[in-house]
Amino acid sequence: MNTDTLSPELLHKIDAYWRAANYLSVGQIYLYDNPLLKEKLQLSHVKPLVVGHWGTTPGQNFIYVHLNRVIKKYDLDMIYIAGPGHGGPAIVGNVYLEGTWSEVYPNVTQDEAGLKKLFKQFSFPGGISSHVAPTTPGSIHEGGELGYSLSHAFGAAFDNPDLIVACVIGDGEAETGPLATAWQSNKLLNPISDGAVLPILHLNGFKISNPTVLARIEPEELEQFLRGCGWTPYFVEGDEPEKMHQLMAATLEEAIEDIRQIQRNARNGGDAIRPRWPMVVLRSPKGWTGPKEVDGLQVEGTFRAHQVPLLVDPEHPHHVQQLETWMKSYKAEELFDQHGRLMPELAELAPTGDRRMGANPHTNGGILLRDLRMPDFRAHAVSMPSPGAVDAQDTLVLGKFLRDVVALNQDQHNFRIFGPDETLSNLLGAVFEVTNRQWDAREVKNDEFLAPAGRVLDSMLSEHQCEGWLEGYLLTGRHGLFNSYEAFIRIVDSMFSQHAKWLKVTSELPWRRKIASLNYLLASHVWQQDHNGFTHQDPGFIDHVINKKADIVRVYLPPDANCLLSVFDHCLRSRHYVNVVVAGKHALPQWLTMDAAAVHCTEGIGIWQWASNDQNSEPDVVMACCGDTPTLEILAAVSILREHLPDLKIRVINVVDLMKLQSASEHPHGLSETDYDSLFTKDKHIIFGFHGYSSVVHRLTYRRTNRNLHVRGYQEEGTITTAFDMRVQNDLDRFHLVQDVIDRLPQLGTKGAYLKQLVQDKLIEHKHYIDSHGQDMPEIRNWKWGTPT
Repeated sequence: MNTDTLSPELLHKIDAYWRAANYLSVGQIYLYDNPLLKEKLQLSHVKPLVVGHWGTTPGQNFIYVHLNRVIKKYDLDMIYIAGPGHGGPAIVGNVYLEGTWSEVYPNVTQDEAGLKKLFKQFSFPGGISSHVAPTTPGSIHEGGELGYSLSHAFGAAFDNPDLIVACVIGDGEAETGPLATAWQSNKLLNPISDGAVLPILHLNGFKISNPTVLARIEPEELEQFLRGCGWTPYFVEGDEPEKMHQLMAATLEEAIEDIRQIQRNARNGGDAIRPRWPMVVLRSPKGWTGPKEVDGLQVEGTFRAHQVPLLVDPEHPHHVQQLETWMKSYKAEELFDQHGRLMPELAELAPTGDRRMGANPHTNGGILLRDLRMPDFRAHAVSMPSPGAVDAQDTLVLGKFLRDVVALNQDQHNFRIFGPDETLSNLLGAVFEVTNRQWDAREVKNDEFLAPAGRVLDSMLSEHQCEGWLEGYLLTGRHGLFNSYEAFIRIVDSMFSQHAKWLKVTSELPWRRKIASLNYLLASHVWQQDHNGFTHQDPGFIDHVINKKADIVRVYLPPDANCLLSVFDHCLRSRHYVNVVVAGKHALPQWLTMDAAAVHCTEGIGIWQWASNDQNSEPDVVMACCGDTPTLEILAAVSILREHLPDLKIRVINVVDLMKLQSASEHPHGLSETDYDSLFTKDKHIIFGFHGYSSVVHRLTYRRTNRNLHVRGYQEEGTITTAFDMRVQNDLDRFHLVQDVIDRLPQLGTKGAYLKQLVQDKLIEHKHYIDSHGQDMPEIRNWKWGTPT
């Protein structure tokens, strides 16, 4: 490898640029005033509360300046993902040096006054966070939570053939489960139609107070590990700046040439063999160029450099001089002119225009976002002669619609389906009529739907990767959906939270463009787990989602296939939301024609007049339902009540948009108090069958006037049993619901008592039948709306 890649002049400039970035980083962590140290540093110039992270920062500054060089030399379309937690000073400083920060935030000018604002805002009330956040131009990755950088990088690279995603991975971050799995994503990257990911594993040896695993294993073992994951690692190791600059420059050139050769072979020569993509391992001291020693303890190269390496406060006044010495070691007078502007000969090292990593359009994906070409969802309507007359598998119907979405957007390269090996299980297999699973590893006889290119990414059994890929895909201006078993979407609870926070913050930044919504399809849900049992029963993702900002989250529980089609058409067209759609894959009765479904889903909630008999009077009871299975059981209960108690006035309400239950003052979709009372009445008993935990409905409606709300939902009961018995064990079955109504309406008297006894007998008959036959009673399996029970 050529270790004299840089001329003496260029070496001097690159080192100076690196020193400038380091100077800005220290200034951000510490300084409140006196940004160029034109006067002797005083304690009053230091922030009252100094917080931040220094350890990873100089290494990231080193990487950034060298990436700038190869961007200019090769005219690269490259973005930077900062994986190490709290490396904000590095990226903010570099985005400022290249000019992007001042373009986005004109009040932070490129002069001494601007430097003061840049320094003050960091980790300061009303300012910016200590990690790379949505406020940072050039960022698509929230650096506060570790583990997702490489997943986001691959998501950004899919369908972006000219893009190189430089992904800096902290060695602490590399210990997380999601990141440890993300190394395998190279088996799904197509060198013809996708871009490239250049991982840069930054080994600085320590976490907050512990060593890192990858930095402490033998070098041979580390290389074997990375090669075993399918990478070609290049090592840049040392602490002497001049040698490290030369080595890094030569290494990056070799990595870029490798990437270009791989892509040429694939795109021009049809080379279908899975490549071993290059990556870089940078081993440098933690807190490089910072204080060597503080109060007799080594700092640089130890865990003590992780956060603030030098306490400067009234309890440590003697550290003021040491801070000044540290900052002056970067020789700011050689880097900035008297007005505080970066010297022109250094400024010209940065790329210009959209080639700047802070200004690359891929990092503000809404700029590149194009509408999907959408088929007419009505073409897939389930035809029904009357409510409940036919059964259908809702997600099987949706799969044909998604097939058409894929087909219409094949040449757009802007729509993908993600899921952890569940596309077929969730009955979306129709998509494989027009596309394949993307897979670049070895194939064997009897594999299905595998190809180097495809619109489906479900070949890795990792919810973390699917979520991360989709987030990266969306953040760079494309569309997609994530389908998962309902119980196991909980694996990405925290990832969802981070993305929701990203959407919340970016919605308040005028320069950030809106991106396509993050769409979840949760199937194989809690109510139909005949052979999987208790382990596969958890509807709690809904609870988690509704805690987030109302402007961001939407939750839909369509009762049948036609409603599911209407809801998903809406979700795929939407922007800047998280849409959670829960739907079943087993055959259930269908309730609404397509025209009626479109109206019902647009309203989100409504009275089903065909199921109600209170049109000319006040209802005696309101029977409400949300979710496909609760809808079935509520309607079955209504049919029993209407048959045996024909004088009972019942109003049936179905909820598709869960957030309609919340007050309009709390959620944009919420009903006004007047509209809610009009539907649910102010004082009648409401028996509510809900898909998830009953507490969700109580939380959403706690401000409503009508307190006579009785919710039946999942109660953490269930094992290997029949579909109907699952409902029985959780008191959501038709017989328990009938008993619930009778218990709430004492005026039913003797007729109510006899009916209550009848349904209790049915519950016992049901238990005996399933114990003997292993399936539900014929009257349950064959029940239809409108037929006697």
